[in-house]
Amino acid sequence: MRILLVANYQPDRQRSMARYAELLYKELRKRGHAVGLIRPGPIATRFVGAGNPLFRWLAYLDKFVFFPPLLRLRARHADVEHVCDHSNSCYLRWTGKTPNVITAHDVLAIRSALGHFPQNPTRPSGVLLQRWILRGLARARRIICVSDKTRRDLEELLPAPPRMDVIANAVDPAFTPARAEQIAAIRASLGLAAEEPYLLHVGNDNWYKNRTGVLHIMAELRKHPQFRDARLVMAGQALPPSLRKAAQAIDGAVVECVAASDEQLRALYTGALALLFPSLEEGFGWPILEAQACECPVITSNRSPMTEVAGNVAILINPEDAVSAAAAIASRMGDLDALREAGLANVRAYSPENMVDRWCEIYRELASKRREATVLAGK
Repeated sequence: MRILLVANYQPDRQRSMARYAELLYKELRKRGHAVGLIRPGPIATRFVGAGNPLFRWLAYLDKFVFFPPLLRLRARHADVEHVCDHSNSCYLRWTGKTPNVITAHDVLAIRSALGHFPQNPTRPSGVLLQRWILRGLARARRIICVSDKTRRDLEELLPAPPRMDVIANAVDPAFTPARAEQIAAIRASLGLAAEEPYLLHVGNDNWYKNRTGVLHIMAELRKHPQFRDARLVMAGQALPPSLRKAAQAIDGAVVECVAASDEQLRALYTGALALLFPSLEEGFGWPILEAQACECPVITSNRSPMTEVAGNVAILINPEDAVSAAAAIASRMGDLDALREAGLANVRAYSPENMVDRWCEIYRELASKRREATVLAGK
């Protein structure tokens, strides 16, 4: 089968979206499919740095003016076109007669633009862009959501939604327990002693990652005897000044690991007491599976999709109540070994093989309908 995957604009550095498209590409090629991977290239932005105010507007030219004609040309030679991120729903109109399908990862930006999250106001240009994305999704022939939560959100947003199914994301096979020397190396680089216990948070500065809540929960945990000497490693984007000041107030307990590589994350997961992941919202929640694959127990929010992904083998907390969250965590510390074992069992359901099996079913169905339509048109 000839499958064309449409990935995201590389200068946007959307690491999780790049990983998703590249994992699909690799696994589909293993099965012998003729797979193409295409993405907008940096043409207008070649000589402008990302910090330049013009960058965002020139990037729009790359994405929405220069790329679509190339996409249309490539789509003609495919049996199925798969747009790998819902934020590129505008590309569906350039598919021509080739059947298309799009992955919806979350609708948080769309809902923010509609005013659903007052704590995250959207600029006027962003409101227009998200409305455009939503209109593109309304025209999709088939939408595949990564969680039931995303599917339910889309059903509420689209008055007459197209057919939607759920295919959960796969955990990257690279996430396996790290070796002792790798754990020792990351500890040393962060100034953590060999046996010093720490909780791990993985995330960026997006509002829904609830980094403020993470710090509040850690401050409350330090009041419990078993966490008096525990540290908190915050891996991901650098803390902004306001959060860094709050982190410093927790008696030097917080350590930053900025822009951690996958190898460093593996070591951090494996060496941690647990992953602390109290997100307010998510479309899926990859760190939950990455942690479980590395034998790291998970502490996460008692709301979907976190409960979906964790498979109910996690310590579930109210992400907006630090006191009760800390009490719940402290009361479950005796369950960590059982959670490690149950997490490994849960993550097996999220293998790349399972994900690609489902996708191949969708591709075959779409390609078959196209062949039937072609035969009927020829009669």
